[in-house]
Order: sequence, then structure tokens, then C-alpha cells
Amino acid sequence: MAITLAEAEQILQASKAHATQMGLIVAIAVVDPRGDLVAMIRMDGALWRTAPVARGKAFASVAYGVPSADLMARADTPVMRSLIMMEQGEIIPQQGALPIMRGQAVIGAIGVSGAAAHEDEEIARAGIASLS
Repeated sequence: MAITLAEAEQILQASKAHATQMGLIVAIAVVDPRGDLVAMIRMDGALWRTAPVARGKAFASVAYGVPSADLMARADTPVMRSLIMMEQGEIIPQQGALPIMRGQAVIGAIGVSGAAAHEDEEIARAGIASLS
């Protein structure tokens, strides 16, 4: 079971609205359970690099089924470095992404980049909350 495009778009819009309310300019990515991109936005004025970083954080979160912040301590372990290399650097184990759950199943993840790491995570949390 994977996140639908309609759900991803709903999450993106809620996340974008929250970022705007906070006065922040970010990129937001939603990936499916395999880490493939479902939908993404880069707000006007967000730096070019925020888009691939948002996706990389989401990829890390969905790969392990945990918030990307939980992976930071493991970022330099041989297994994590190997996984990052296998995925050509597209997994970014840094704060700012959360898994998206349906019951006990991980159906995707959302990653945010462009603000402080804790703000990125807050924006992601607001997006997920829109599915309730």
C-alpha cells in the first residue's frame, strides 16, 4: 500500500500553508514506500538545493520507517554510508522528514528543506496532520 497522489498533494498544500504561516520558504517532497518521488514543490525563492535535500531526507525516513532525525547518529556508520553510496548520495539522514503511516504500514514519507532542521520537521508534521 502506497500513498496516493491526491494524499501527497494534500500534504504538500498543508505543509506549504504552514511554512507560509511561519514566514519560511522551503521545498517539500513526498515519496512512496520505495523512496520514489510522488510529488514535490519548491516555494518561490527557495534555493535550488532545497529540492534534492528534501527528497533525500524523505528517502532516508521511508527507508527506515522513522523520523530522519533518528538516523543522524547512524549517519557515519558503515551500513549507512554503504546505503548512501548504493543510492548515489540520494539518502540524507538529517532532521526534517517523517514517515507517513496508514495504521502500522509506512505508506511514504515527507521531507522538508530550507529552514532550520526543527522547523523543517514541524512543517512536515503539519502536512501529515492534514490526512487526519
